[in-house]
Amino acid sequence: MGEKTIFVCSDSVGETANTVVQATIRQFSASKVIVKRFGSIRTEDEVRHIVEEAARAGGFIAYTLVLPELREMMRQEAFRLNVNAIDIMGPMMQAFIDTFKDSPSRKVGLLYQLDEKYYQRVEAVEFTVNSDDGKDPSLMKQSHIVLIGPSRTSKTPLSMYLAHKGYKVSNYPLVPEVKPPDILYELDPKKLVGLTMHPDKLMAIRTERLKAVGLPFGAKYATMARIEEELAFAHELYKKLGCMTVDVSEKAIEETAGIILADRY
Repeated sequence: MGEKTIFVCSDSVGETANTVVQATIRQFSASKVIVKRFGSIRTEDEVRHIVEEAARAGGFIAYTLVLPELREMMRQEAFRLNVNAIDIMGPMMQAFIDTFKDSPSRKVGLLYQLDEKYYQRVEAVEFTVNSDDGKDPSLMKQSHIVLIGPSRTSKTPLSMYLAHKGYKVSNYPLVPEVKPPDILYELDPKKLVGLTMHPDKLMAIRTERLKAVGLPFGAKYATMARIEEELAFAHELYKKLGCMTVDVSEKAIEETAGIILADRY
């Protein structure tokens, strides 16, 4: 079998179903997996067309549809055309109804309404962008989380992921030749997270980075000796600071974020 296609459908933006689908894909070694997203679905005709396309492609559907009539249409069309369709939200909503004897609002897009939490996320993202890569160490005192680590240990993508969850994050790159800012020693160690990575993994990532920017393969930045020096420097600093350390070698950004938040919140 060649290309595999998964259809993500929602009457909102589809982020919930897409997150589940992406987490599922990572559990398999399959290549050439295409994810097609359909958001803001409002009519039964839209549902019908999507199921027909999924049937032609030989794929399956993951959907989050709040409106009962759209969910019912999805079930009927999927059964008619023998398409596997997974209702991501329906069983959870039914469990809530059965357990707590409550009724859902049936309003689409509630997760993305412009409420106070939305503006907190926007503020967190703006703060994190201004605090990226050690731009302004003085902002660390206002941060919820401060990430430190050698180059290419996922500091920036992890910072942005946490920011989108509403946390103000600063990150600072560690280099043996540069004295870390004194402010690190003034912070609560619980706010600090030291990132590390297996030397072989970090070497592979840095080598690819050199290729991407057109620099020679033998640059010191990607040599094992330099990487081991940087990691040793980082670990010594982590001990002095008494901070949490996370090895990100084989972890997805979401997994690392989960570890950090579970330890603090």
